Amino acid sequence: MTRSCSLFIVLFFSLTTSACAQNAADKHAVNQAISAAPDELKEGATVYGYNKDGTLRLIRQGTNELVCTADDPANEGFETACFQKGLLDYIARGRVLRAEGMNGQESVDKRKAEIEAGTLPFIKGQATQYIRYGENASYDEATGEVMNSQVRFVIYIPGATPESTGLPTSPMAPGAPFIMDAGSFRAHIMIVPPEGN
Repeated sequence: MTRSCSLFIVLFFSLTTSACAQNAADKHAVNQAISAAPDELKEGATVYGYNKDGTLRLIRQGTNELVCTADDPANEGFETACFQKGLLDYIARGRVLRAEGMNGQESVDKRKAEIEAGTLPFIKGQATQYIRYGENASYDEATGEVMNSQVRFVIYIPGATPESTGLPTSPMAPGAPFIMDAGSFRAHIMIVPPEGN
């Protein structure tokens, strides 16, 4: 076998192995991401993963209104999220602002100003977000499942109040719905099931 042929074979298998590793990594990212979605919406969801610099990259283009993001390996713990497309710009902008050093409230205030200025799109009606998380949550590559986790639910209704929804501003019992940021542009119904559910 000639030296050039040997080099070609080594290069071919290196590229093939790299491609397989990349495909496997993307598959795991998709599994992580859609674990937060309702079963009937998983197959058609658009999925984003993370680049090493913390920016989002498209892994799978979907066919429905749901967008899901894989766990960010740069952050401590495990968290994935799925949300309707109308929230994508708002959520992505929040990540950018936090990466620039803003805390949570500062990024909310900045985005509010941008929405009011017409430079950041935001939903006109309702939109839902599903977040899978857990203090001891982890992803099992062998089974493709997220272990020791639960899902909380966020239903955005801009401007909603206790009066307009009939909901209190704190849960009546563990897992009961309540309204947060009442009356604001990001008013939302929050449902946080008890741990283990």
